[in-house]
Amino acid sequence: MSTAHWILAVPLALFYLYAGALKVLRSPDRLRPMMAWVDRVPLPALRTLGVLELLGALGLLVPDALAPWPAPAAAAGLVLLQLGAIPVHLTGGDRRIGLNLALLVAAAAALWLSVA
Repeated sequence: MSTAHWILAVPLALFYLYAGALKVLRSPDRLRPMMAWVDRVPLPALRTLGVLELLGALGLLVPDALAPWPAPAAAAGLVLLQLGAIPVHLTGGDRRIGLNLALLVAAAAALWLSVA
C-alpha cells in the first residue's frame, strides 16, 4: 500500500472507530443530539451500523503484508454505507450531508488507493 493510502486511511479509520463505538455503546437518547436520524432506525440496525463501521475501520488498517483483500473490501463497504446514509438524511429532512459526501469521497479514494 502506498503512503497516500495510509495518509487517507488512518484518519478515516479513526473517524469510523469513534462513530462506530458511539453507535454500539451509547443509548439512542445520548446519540440524538448529534444524530437526529436515530429515532427513525431500530436499535438493532443502529448497533449493526456501528459494528460495520468498526469492522470497516479495522479493515482499512490491515496492511497488504498480512492480507491484500481487507482494505479494499472495507473501503468498498464504507462507500456503500455512505451511499445508504445520504438518502436516510435527505428523506428525514436533514439536508446537512456535507460530512457524508466527504466520507464518501474519502472512502472511494481509499478504495482506489488500496487497489492501485
